[in-house]
Amino acid sequence: MKRIAIFPGSFDPFTIGHEEIVRRGLSMFDKVIVAIGKNSTKQTMHSLEKRMELIEKVFAEESRVEVDFYEGLTINYCEEKGAKYLLRGLRTASDFEYERAIAQMNKNLDNTVESVFLLTAPEHTPICSTIVRDIFNHEGDISEFLPTNITMDDLR
Repeated sequence: MKRIAIFPGSFDPFTIGHEEIVRRGLSMFDKVIVAIGKNSTKQTMHSLEKRMELIEKVFAEESRVEVDFYEGLTINYCEEKGAKYLLRGLRTASDFEYERAIAQMNKNLDNTVESVFLLTAPEHTPICSTIVRDIFNHEGDISEFLPTNITMDDLR
């Protein structure tokens, strides 16, 4: 049986922190699905199609990474994809508390899916999509927070 992990998020934009979690996840899983969830409470900078295109560009050489999107409960998407793992990155203690609550609720909904948490590299701890998006929207240079094959022009 393949070990499939779902890495859910809005990824707007996809950062070097996200990339790091996916690449480290590949050492533990046969396949990682970067799943862009539709979050009606978030105002997005880029369309779903654009975010998918950018993430696919990052992992163009990695056949074990799939980029997809979903609506509804993440746990239902796991069942649809045959995934038994949810992959999440933790930057701070507040991330842990938030993710722990979600993981426990997911466990109540489907006790066959395990949440796996990876601590981000120390240098990626301050990188947050919301802050990166705000810098970009105010015409700041965010290139140091992006995977090497995504440029500022790609985001425009």
